[in-house]
Amino acid sequence: MAGEARIEQTDEGAVVSSPGWFVLNLADTVWQRHERAGTWTDFEGGDFEQYGIGVHVLEPGQPNGRYHSEAFQEDFLVLAGECILIVDGEERRLKQWDFFHASPGTYHIRIGAGEGPCAILMAGARGEGNKIHYPRNELAARYDASSPEDTTDSRVAYGDWVREFERVRSVWPI
Repeated sequence: MAGEARIEQTDEGAVVSSPGWFVLNLADTVWQRHERAGTWTDFEGGDFEQYGIGVHVLEPGQPNGRYHSEAFQEDFLVLAGECILIVDGEERRLKQWDFFHASPGTYHIRIGAGEGPCAILMAGARGEGNKIHYPRNELAARYDASSPEDTTDSRVAYGDWVREFERVRSVWPI
């Protein structure tokens, strides 16, 4: 039994610093921000080895990353606002409470849309064998969400993005 996780307080908010159970309000946690990819909760590390989970906030026009598929499944729930989902080369509009399940091998990406920020709960399996493929895709490229070339290397897919993430205080609730 792991017991309760250790929580450290930083200038930017709370950070889970050891394995174990915990309760945190998202407004109290550290978030990460990228100039092109929005702002998201920073739950990496700690006890999250088998799956990743977090909330990602996108402003209109911001993609949360690059169009890709993974060997593992992922799930997405729009908590607030609107976004564009590009899934297997098709564009769909998602609004609050829309749920998207990406089965293994499904190409996908989300882009903020509407009049204000969009908050998306994201969860996905993690672990060895999770191969990611980033294809070149013209529809995704219209939103700055396509790899410049077909690759499995994230350094190539994101080669034109600055790889610096700023730790910030919460943007939650929006």
